[in-house]
Amino acid sequence: MGYYDGDHEYSSRQKGNRGGKFLPALLGAILGGLLVLFTVPALGGAGLLPDNLYSSNGEKDGLGTDENIEKRRIDVDLTTNVTEAVDKASGAVVEVINIQQTDFWSQQPAGTGSGVIYKKEGNKAYVVTNDHVVADASQLEITLSNGTKLKGKLRGTDPLMDLAVVEIDGSKVTDVAEFGVSGDLKRGEPAIAIGNPLGNFPGSVTQGIVSSADRSIPVDIDQDGNPDWQVEVIQTDAAINPGNSGGALINIAGQVIGINSSKIAQQEVEGIGFAIPSDVAKPIIEDLEKFGEVRRPFLGVNIIPLSQVNTYHREQTLKIPKSVKGGIVVMEITPTSPAARAGIKEMDVIVEIDGEKMNDPIALRKFLYTKTKIGDEVEVVYYRDGKKKTTKVELGKQT
Repeated sequence: MGYYDGDHEYSSRQKGNRGGKFLPALLGAILGGLLVLFTVPALGGAGLLPDNLYSSNGEKDGLGTDENIEKRRIDVDLTTNVTEAVDKASGAVVEVINIQQTDFWSQQPAGTGSGVIYKKEGNKAYVVTNDHVVADASQLEITLSNGTKLKGKLRGTDPLMDLAVVEIDGSKVTDVAEFGVSGDLKRGEPAIAIGNPLGNFPGSVTQGIVSSADRSIPVDIDQDGNPDWQVEVIQTDAAINPGNSGGALINIAGQVIGINSSKIAQQEVEGIGFAIPSDVAKPIIEDLEKFGEVRRPFLGVNIIPLSQVNTYHREQTLKIPKSVKGGIVVMEITPTSPAARAGIKEMDVIVEIDGEKMNDPIALRKFLYTKTKIGDEVEVVYYRDGKKKTTKVELGKQT
């Protein structure tokens, strides 16, 4: 019989209880041992306990036989949507080597970029890349994904959109990229860049997301410090390094949604790359392949923003009403141009074309290049000597 002291129970028959507790404990130990004996082989077979701790004769050696190792090998399927997309598109991504004349006798590579085979027709195939990749080249060499090297023939370039088309021997080409619709892109969807970064790692793949599907960045083509154009681009955080230029930006379906063009390469900036959207690139590529140039509508005026004109010349030279806050001032007219034939003169201030405000040269180019075509007739609203006028202009072809 026991008693309590508050926290502990003490038995008055401690010695007599030893035999009663020993037998159940012994029985439990035996059953536990049998359980381990029968469970361990099963666990080892399931891969939870490594068989290779024992050799074929039962001795522990940490290696095991080749037969045992083969039995424990587990097949893992590493195929994903990303790997399938890369497999579909990577064969059409090529290396573009820009070879330039160093002197009368010799040539040498001046730079390396990437390109995408977008078309194969007969015995010819066509590669799209960046204008800056092929600039000043005396010879172009295209290396296919299988290592085959081909001579490239430049068909045409477009510095404004940083695109170029190169023709190659189609008999060696087996893969052609499929272009997707960039207009359907959503922020946050996967984006995969394929190219030749640093000119040493062909076929490299980087993955990220679409950071913005419709970003605009200024481009200064003539390097005069003033933007000549606002390029519409896809912004992505997929790594795009030097040498990736001209390569493919693809979606999860393996379709080309952009041509990689540039990266903000500043020490404090990380993960900001740009690609020319496929919807923007396709008509330019077609023009470069067929005509060797991009056929854009042409008005025939040299202009400056009204905002750059001081108050004195606004009032005394242009005689523009104070209510007019924006516009573009015609500084020069190209002879026999559409503008000249329509009667537009120097010092006229154009404020609208087909109802769209014209506040700077970028606005005019964007309107002409994205919303009109050669031969279209547009309505131009302008001021001359303080009076508002309207005229019709039939757009010509830029030369």
